[in-house]
Amino acid sequence: MRALDALLAGLVDYAGLFPPASETMVQALQSYASYLSGPDREALGRLIVPLSRLSEFERAAADLLPHENGATPWKLSIIASDASRAVDEITAFNRRHADGSAVIDVVELKASAPSEIERQRAVLPDSLTSYFELPLDGDIPAMFETLARVGARAKIRTGGVTADAFPPADAIIDFITASYRKGVPFKATAGLHHPVRGVYRLTYERESASGTMYGFLNVFLAASLIATNGRREDARALLEETEPSAFSFSDDAIVWRGHRFEAEQIRASRREFAISFGSCSFREPVDELENLSRSTGVGAR
Repeated sequence: MRALDALLAGLVDYAGLFPPASETMVQALQSYASYLSGPDREALGRLIVPLSRLSEFERAAADLLPHENGATPWKLSIIASDASRAVDEITAFNRRHADGSAVIDVVELKASAPSEIERQRAVLPDSLTSYFELPLDGDIPAMFETLARVGARAKIRTGGVTADAFPPADAIIDFITASYRKGVPFKATAGLHHPVRGVYRLTYERESASGTMYGFLNVFLAASLIATNGRREDARALLEETEPSAFSFSDDAIVWRGHRFEAEQIRASRREFAISFGSCSFREPVDELENLSRSTGVGAR
């Protein structure tokens, strides 16, 4: 497996229903269906749908879901505010789609304290992978202790549609480090539309303000560095890297300022630790990474 393929495999959970894209249900599902059949489908992860819009999803998806024998079902991740209600609706949904057309196998919740994690995880079946979005100003060590104990995963919000929604670099490094040390896989969400950290427009509106956004290449290579016991100061510098030319790509590795990330190292980090990120755009991050890699002579596809 090439290094770039290892990085991209299932990397982008498609959240077209959410800001700043805010697509209609029909638009989002048509987009997801086209990505599933497109040349970059290996980079596509789950479709993210709010629990409150699950019925709307089923109506809009009726003619798009695969129903032929042997087809791969659409995989959904559900955003919910309450685990108890989510379990009932998810169970009913999966029963209705037992033909293999769609399955909900991930649920994403929020928790501000260890007790919230315990309470909500207790009602979730083992068949559901659960992610808990944690407040970065909370008791991160205690919450990771709990996540590890109950077999849940962590979620970090890395941005938003306003400049103040982007957390400090140290907070992200602390989160990723705690995640690795406790053996808790994590995913990221928001603000990772671009490969490399830089100043970008915060929304797709013509009059949108700009702000400094993290790059998903920075985040996931920093995670890979942490997972191989790299120095904290190097991981932080990588997270804050803003120069695209500091990265180079070959079939075997991605290199950043003398740090070489072999394909197998990236694959292991992605499979076991740094799982994915949610983005309201699929094409933007994938196309920009492809352009960046081609500038060094290696294309993404």
